[in-house]
Amino acid sequence: MPPKTAIIIGAGPAGLTAAYELLEKTDIKPVIYEMSEDIGGISKTVDYKGNKIDMGGHRFFSKSDRVVNWWLNVFPLEDMALNETSNIELKEFNNTKTSTISKSKTTNDKVMLLRNRISRILFLGKFFDYPLSINLTTLTKLGFIRTAKIILSYSKVRFFPIKDEKSLEDFFINRFGRELYFTFFKDYTEKVWGVSCSDITPEWGAQRVKGVSFSKTIVESLKNTFNKSSDSDTETSLIRSFMYPKFGPGQFWEEIAKISVNKGAKLHLNHRIIGFITDDDLIVGVKVKDELTGEIKHQKADYFISTMPIKELIRCVDVKVPEDVLKVSEGLLYRDFLTVGILTKKLKNDSIPDNWIYVQEKEVEMGRIQIFNNWSPYLVSDPQKTWLGIEYFCNEGDELWEMSNEKLIKLASEELATIGMIDTENIIDGVAIRMEKAYPAYFGTYGGFDTVKNYLEQFENLFLIGRNGMHRYNNMDHSMLTAMEAVNNIIEGKKSKENIWDVNSEEDYHET
Repeated sequence: MPPKTAIIIGAGPAGLTAAYELLEKTDIKPVIYEMSEDIGGISKTVDYKGNKIDMGGHRFFSKSDRVVNWWLNVFPLEDMALNETSNIELKEFNNTKTSTISKSKTTNDKVMLLRNRISRILFLGKFFDYPLSINLTTLTKLGFIRTAKIILSYSKVRFFPIKDEKSLEDFFINRFGRELYFTFFKDYTEKVWGVSCSDITPEWGAQRVKGVSFSKTIVESLKNTFNKSSDSDTETSLIRSFMYPKFGPGQFWEEIAKISVNKGAKLHLNHRIIGFITDDDLIVGVKVKDELTGEIKHQKADYFISTMPIKELIRCVDVKVPEDVLKVSEGLLYRDFLTVGILTKKLKNDSIPDNWIYVQEKEVEMGRIQIFNNWSPYLVSDPQKTWLGIEYFCNEGDELWEMSNEKLIKLASEELATIGMIDTENIIDGVAIRMEKAYPAYFGTYGGFDTVKNYLEQFENLFLIGRNGMHRYNNMDHSMLTAMEAVNNIIEGKKSKENIWDVNSEEDYHET
């Protein structure tokens, strides 16, 4: 009897984790179809003339021992972290048992570096800690009047909270007060999403901000002052250290793909799923288009694990989709993203230690600045140069997205000069990289998402995982956990898939 097969759609973290888990734990053979020519999805690493771009910045951090050990089983932790100022013991990196952490004393390139997380907010020409610290330095920079307003508005919302949170704006105000919301959250969040916070559901806040609040920020600031806290006690948004592959996240996922292929997986790049063939409550096959030759093939399988955008999946189903499902699906929205790599001789301030900087200045369009040298010195071909990633949030087809690479490089260069980061005459080179559907949006028809979810649940052997596969703003570790849960369901023959949807809504990731 031939072995069973599972078609996996997408070669990002979720899809590759599913393939790896199937090969480790079952006799099911994975067949991976990736529509692009790249491995890693949004977690890929782009190489430009020896300088590597991490699309979005991917910290390898998780509160899940299962995920951390999974990473370290493939890439051990380098014995000497490159950041010599780090005093974080391995047992404090996570709640992972120290006995399970492997370390490498070799010059092997396939290792994780232990890095300090340093991120700040650029606002009013000043740097503020990110996550925001409520300390004397911050209050001095904000000024007495604004600080008083922040404290008073937070006190007010403690006594008179918004009882029915209908929007992300309500979510932020309840946790930080109106003044702090308008100071640090509103403008940047709307720059990311391109819509008002009042039009975004509060679920986004539950996904991304989680247990962070004004009071927790104060407590965390005090704990940091006395240096008595560990990352295992810290909310996901407040972590102070992380692991990072020597040559960026793409290096790790390319290795997982290589291991999977060597163990029997089939990986097809430049192959797009254009149809799902159904039989009552089962998916029995897919139509696959070779994007290079135009050839269309039919491929049967026993299981189907999808990370493709749900809107596109619904369009591919070969039966008539109910009108209410189709309406919600077609109204699901995404936010796209592009990074402009800028190579410069030097920064005006060469001592900037940040991994990335959140830019809240209204006079520029950029959202964040990555300093790739500070993620890993191996991302930069010449350590005497500074390699920056200037991040812009946009929509596919809008003015920014359609701008030529030359104009984008010019825009990024001018904006860096405007905020005082560089002198334009020191710029050596640049490149622009676009990423479609980087962020599933919590507006549009998202409020009716359960209609689509429930419709797709009827297909017993279809498993939705990952960020776009579930239309959820998951972190990389959450995407991996959804893949692990899907494989467990296949092994155990579970019909309910709620355990997959419960990932990233578990108590461990929320304020208690």
